[in-house]
Amino acid sequence: GGGAYGAAKAGGAFDLVQFVQQPQVLARIVSAVFALIVFACLFGDGYISRAEDPRLFCVFNHNEDACRYGIGIGILAFLACIFFFMVDVYFPQISNTTNRKYLVLADLGFSGLWTFLWFIGFCFLTNQWSWTQAEDVYIVADSARAAITFSFFSIFSWVSKLPCPT
Repeated sequence: GGGAYGAAKAGGAFDLVQFVQQPQVLARIVSAVFALIVFACLFGDGYISRAEDPRLFCVFNHNEDACRYGIGIGILAFLACIFFFMVDVYFPQISNTTNRKYLVLADLGFSGLWTFLWFIGFCFLTNQWSWTQAEDVYIVADSARAAITFSFFSIFSWVSKLPCPT
């Protein structure tokens, strides 16, 4: 039945299959996986060194900010997905409509902000990748491209949680 802010009335039984089939839950899971891929690619293969110089540098045009930005928004997006996933689990148990409203608005605002931040991240990583010398990234080029690709996909996974105007 229709309850406050799109949830059933408080106190109902939890159905895992029905819960996972909800569009916002699926979008949240996809967003978490994309964020994890971006973070893992940059954390695992985002820094390399040359044989003659043992210092690590970011594969994106030696720009440390590019790697830090991608890792930072990836970690925060993953943690936010976990947080809002837990909110989704407990949302039907929240009987106070004011609390429900604030949680929905927080999710909406965060999704809008993170859509924008992923767009900036995609543009930033793509720009820095275009200036990267090919001899600097002989092994980790696929990880760098994956981080760029999943940054792009993340834009759409986060925007999918925003309401459509009708």
